[in-house]
Amino acid sequence: MNRRGVVIILNQMQFDDAPYREGSDKDRDDIGKCFSKLGFEVRIYDDPTQDKVFEILKDVSEEDHTDNDCLVVIVMTHGEKGTLMAADTHAPYRPPYKVARLWERFVGNGCPTLRGKPKMFFIQACRGTLLDPGVWVAGPVPRSTRDAAEKNEVYATSTAPDLLIAYSTFEGHYSLRNPKDGSWFIQSLAKTLDEQGSEKDLPNLLTCVTRNVATNYISFVPDDPAKDNKKQIPCVVSTLTKAVYFSPDADS
Repeated sequence: MNRRGVVIILNQMQFDDAPYREGSDKDRDDIGKCFSKLGFEVRIYDDPTQDKVFEILKDVSEEDHTDNDCLVVIVMTHGEKGTLMAADTHAPYRPPYKVARLWERFVGNGCPTLRGKPKMFFIQACRGTLLDPGVWVAGPVPRSTRDAAEKNEVYATSTAPDLLIAYSTFEGHYSLRNPKDGSWFIQSLAKTLDEQGSEKDLPNLLTCVTRNVATNYISFVPDDPAKDNKKQIPCVVSTLTKAVYFSPDADS
């Protein structure tokens, strides 16, 4: 019997050597409910250490996913360029881990029962210290991708097909989060999945998320002009070789 698949949520709020991530509990709850509603088995891990992160990923890669359609991994944490933090990250003794370690067990010869199936990674974390001042554009805000031409072009390597990595922000930039309402990216993703998750394919869903973050959010930090009135745009890297739909007919 086919199942939708597993969602792993690695929610980092408390750290040995970094500020508490206020609002991440709301992100965790909201995105977990959305994927559960779409028929996924959702597993939540709060504040795992670095060793625990790799243990979780190892265990998932060794499971039998024969009856699963796909895999989703969501990481919400502090980050820098190319690296992510776990609860026990403490430079220089316990440096951040490289972001590519999240999917290293699911490419090449890793996890045979997920070969040919989508492996999706959603990463809510900073990727640097740059802030986006935004560009003001005259004219109507785009609201739909219905008129976009469909393309069947696929770009994938021989060892890493069927991966999708959605970053909350562009390389080198901050990722913004409201301490009460949650992060712009995860909240937009949750809203889009809740409203349209069973209607559109994944690239179109993520285009909606990107558009929402880019056009409907702006930072409000009046006591810090350097961080006030800033924008953000997510970034997606994909080697998917087939369309991905969260259709409502999967067994949960």
